[in-house]
Amino acid sequence: MHPAVPSSDLGTRGQTEPGHGASLPIGSTAITYCEGQFGEQDGKTANGLVRHSEKYEILSVIDSRQAGVDAGEFLDGTPNGIPVLASLDAAVATAGFVPDYLICGVAPADGLLSTAQRLVLLDGISRGMHIVNGLHEFLNDDPEFASASLLANVTITDIRRPKETKDLHLFSGRIFDVTCPRIAVLGTDGAIGKRTTSTLLVQALNAAGIKAVMVGTGQTTLIQGGRYGAALDALVPQFISGEVEHQVVRAFENEDPDVIVVEGQGALSHPAYLTSGHILRGSRPAAVIVQHAPKREVLGDFPMVAMPTAASEIALIEAFADTRVIGVTVNHEHMTDDEISEAIVTLEDDLGLPATDPLTRSLDRLVEMVVLAFPELEARLEPAAR
Repeated sequence: MHPAVPSSDLGTRGQTEPGHGASLPIGSTAITYCEGQFGEQDGKTANGLVRHSEKYEILSVIDSRQAGVDAGEFLDGTPNGIPVLASLDAAVATAGFVPDYLICGVAPADGLLSTAQRLVLLDGISRGMHIVNGLHEFLNDDPEFASASLLANVTITDIRRPKETKDLHLFSGRIFDVTCPRIAVLGTDGAIGKRTTSTLLVQALNAAGIKAVMVGTGQTTLIQGGRYGAALDALVPQFISGEVEHQVVRAFENEDPDVIVVEGQGALSHPAYLTSGHILRGSRPAAVIVQHAPKREVLGDFPMVAMPTAASEIALIEAFADTRVIGVTVNHEHMTDDEISEAIVTLEDDLGLPATDPLTRSLDRLVEMVVLAFPELEARLEPAAR
């Protein structure tokens, strides 16, 4: 395990990303650009794609700072064959061909590209690579990028671009027709591992025989290939809870799941990110799992603000919404294995709730959290999981 690292798909022509109508070109091979940020909080899109991608085959990560390491080994202590390389030149040479996509894997708080980052993405376009952009800065609206992509006959997919206003949804009350449990994975900060825990929880539940579907709420989940979701922080606030509700209803009606897991964003207590409130209102979860980083002392992108405790965040969530917190998951950044074990025990003793680290401990514990909260699901478990 790498103790200092936070724990924070196939494309075909005519396929569309959730949240916009852009057709994706043929091909699925991709390089993820994450210069200076891989393994850091602002590299969470690249971190997530290295761990899980249903849509793109991730060939390599670009970050000269970490060049030479295996991406999986660096993040989680388990090699996955995805090399971290120093440059786009090196990434193309290592692949032996020009991959289909160059994905912008950085996710800074301001959502904007630096001059150096722009040059790398423009270089990718000149080589004939399609661009996938999850930032608030829409590259299709940038004259330089628009003209470059036209000349190179490639596409730019701005993941965060919302649908037309006429296609957005206000809260309607249809959430009350969703009869299966909804579990929201919230946290005490942004870029703290909520998406990773949500993904692992869905995988663990399905493996145990409980049919689970994930509703994404951020750009990385959509890039990974999530079928249901929207980039909430790009929406007009009036429509956010309605869009959450709409995506949960879609998942329920299309999949008939036993459980729906809703990815969290930011934190309910966070001074800058307010989407947790809309997630709670729109999905009306019966239960919440809280992701917490015990070693984090200040908010990741806002060091002037002290981190909340797990206990204070739980109290705020349960006061804000008609729900209950059923467990705590640990982000193990800057922690040794012994410290992770100690943190789990301390959280369980102090809060009276089950706790675990999904990336370093058995995923059975996540399943146990859910079954303890919803005993009726035990009948769905495969015999080996009982």
